[in-house]
Amino acid sequence: MILDAASELINSHGLKGLTLVSVAQAVGLNTTSITYYFKRRDLLAAATLERAIRRLDDMASEAATAPDPRARVQKLFALHFALVTRIRRDEAHPETRLSELRALNDPARGELITLYQSVLARVAGFFGPAPEPELHARHLARAQVLMEIIHWSRIWTPQYALSDFPRVQAQLMELFDHGLAPAGVTWAPQVLQIGAEPDNSGEIGREAYLRAATQLLNERGYRGASVKGIAARLNLSKGSFYHHLAGKDDLVLECFARSYERTSQAQQMATDSPGSWWDRIASCVATLLDIQFDARFPLLRTIAMQALPPERRPDVLRLSERMAQRFAGMMFDGMAEGSVRHVDPFIASQCLLAVLNAAIDSHHWAAARPTRAEAVAVYAAPFVHGIFDHD
Repeated sequence: MILDAASELINSHGLKGLTLVSVAQAVGLNTTSITYYFKRRDLLAAATLERAIRRLDDMASEAATAPDPRARVQKLFALHFALVTRIRRDEAHPETRLSELRALNDPARGELITLYQSVLARVAGFFGPAPEPELHARHLARAQVLMEIIHWSRIWTPQYALSDFPRVQAQLMELFDHGLAPAGVTWAPQVLQIGAEPDNSGEIGREAYLRAATQLLNERGYRGASVKGIAARLNLSKGSFYHHLAGKDDLVLECFARSYERTSQAQQMATDSPGSWWDRIASCVATLLDIQFDARFPLLRTIAMQALPPERRPDVLRLSERMAQRFAGMMFDGMAEGSVRHVDPFIASQCLLAVLNAAIDSHHWAAARPTRAEAVAVYAAPFVHGIFDHD
C-alpha cells in the first residue's frame, strides 16, 4: 500500500513530489508510521523502483522460457500488455517509471542500475548465445531497443482502447519481424550536417548551459540535474546560472525545444534530400543516432518530461507528437512509393522515437566501436531489418 501510493506520487509529480507526509496522507496513516518502514524518502523511492525492475525481471524470466527468440519477444509483449490491461481495470497498480532511477543518489542509484542491467542481459539472452563480442553487442542493442519501446509505450498506448491491444501487439511483431526496410535494401545513409558543431572554445554562454543541462538531465534525470550541478559542469558558480537563465524549469523546457528543433531540422533536410523515401528516413535516423553517439550535445531524452511539473508537460508532449507525426508522414509516403514496408506508421514512428531516446545510453558502447558509422548501423539494425536473425 505504501509503495503503491509512493509510485503514484512519483509518476504524477516526479521524485521532487514525493514526501513522507504526502505518502502518509495518501494511505491514511501518520508520518511516524511511514518512517517505521522507510526512514527517508530516497529509501522509499528506491524501494518502488526496485519493485518495478523486479517486476520487469519476472516478466523477462517468464518470457525466456518460450522456445525461440520470436516467441520470447512475443511473450514479453503479451505479458506487458496484460499488465497494462490489469492496470487500466484497476486490478493492479502502475509501477514507478524507471526514468526516475537516474535521479537517485548513490549507492541506491548504482545498485538499481546494476539490477536493471541484469534485466537487459536476460532480454539479450532471448536472441541466443553470444560467444563473440560482436554478437553480444548486437544482442544487447536489440535488448536496449526492445525495453525502451516497452517503456515509451506508456506514453502512446493510452490512445488505444483495450480491445485494440491485440492489433497493436500484432503490428509491433510485424515491425520486429521485418523492420522498416524492404527485403534486399542495404543500409547506406548519408549523415546530414545539422546546425553548427559543438562549441569547444571555452566560451560560456547560453548554448554551453543548454549542452551541460542536456547532458546532466540525460544522466541524472530532472531531480539529479540541479542548478548547482549544471553550473559545476561548466566550472562556474551557481550564481552565474541565474545570470544567463531565469530558472531550472525554463532551462529544461528550452532543452526540449532545442532537441525538437534539431530533430525537426534533420527531418526537413532529409525530406529535401534526393533519393527514395527510404533513403531519406535512413539518413534522418543515421544523423540523429550520430548526434546521440557523439554525446557532446545529445538530444534530450523525451521520457524526462515525466519529471516536469504537470502543467508544463503538455507543451513537451506536443513537441514529441509532432516529431512522431513527421516520421509517420515520411513512412506513409515511403509506403505509397514502395520504398518502405507496409507497417502501421503511427506505431512505427513511436517505436523510432524510443530507439532514438535509448541511443544516448549506448554512447560509451558506440565509442568503443571501430567507427561511429558502424555503431550506428549495428544499433539501427533491429529497426531497419527486424530484430531477429533471418536465415
